[in-house]
Amino acid sequence: METESVMVFPDIKPVAPVHLLVVPKRHILEFSQLTQFDKLDKFAWDGVMAVVLKLIKQNGLEKKGYRIVINGGGAQAIDHLHVHLQGGVHL
Repeated sequence: METESVMVFPDIKPVAPVHLLVVPKRHILEFSQLTQFDKLDKFAWDGVMAVVLKLIKQNGLEKKGYRIVINGGGAQAIDHLHVHLQGGVHL
């Protein structure tokens, strides 16, 4: 899936039946950099959250359980903000 502000693709090492990465096209190093939203960062973040909500519904995760994960502070494998949507089992 792709929108004007977001790309989505499967994680290469999934930990759940559904494990998708939701990535803003605008480069934001990590979540903590969003403390001072400018208009473009807000547009990117709103796009990420809208897509996450859509994916939860598309994958029927409302009753199957899901987790939304954001790594940061050096815990992320890549230096670009991204959200993991994991679901399909009771986590």
